[in-house]
Amino acid sequence: MNHLRRNFLKSMGAVMAVCAAGLLKTSGVFAATWNNLAFTSKDTADAMKNAGYAGAAENKDIMIKVPDIAENGAVVPVEVSSNIPGTTSIAIFVDKNPNPMIADFEFMNGAEPFIATRVKMASTSIVRASVKAGGKVYTNSREVKVTIGGCGG
Repeated sequence: MNHLRRNFLKSMGAVMAVCAAGLLKTSGVFAATWNNLAFTSKDTADAMKNAGYAGAAENKDIMIKVPDIAENGAVVPVEVSSNIPGTTSIAIFVDKNPNPMIADFEFMNGAEPFIATRVKMASTSIVRASVKAGGKVYTNSREVKVTIGGCGG
């Protein structure tokens, strides 16, 4: 028993030494690049521009599954998938939210471009999904009617 404890303490001491030396930074490991400009933009056009989705062409190969009517804007389920070959990222925007950019997901090594999440919506609005694929940007949108707003409305 003491032998296991001693090995555990040696391992923890080694990890602490590496952390103290600055070689292992947990914030650097887990934090992806945060695009503050895009996430704090006040309208969709600016958010799309700051996130690199400006000038996106309409494309029906982006499938958006949202309810036509959401009774509670605090938890609106959103599913997005892309049938566009070479999809590397999907971003979600809600036009009438105070900060329209909701999320930006990146896909690596041929991962299936599918996301399912819940978003908060201030009021009835367009939910827009934009995709980067093959060096181009595409978008598609659907309207969701919200009966009770999720952003204090």
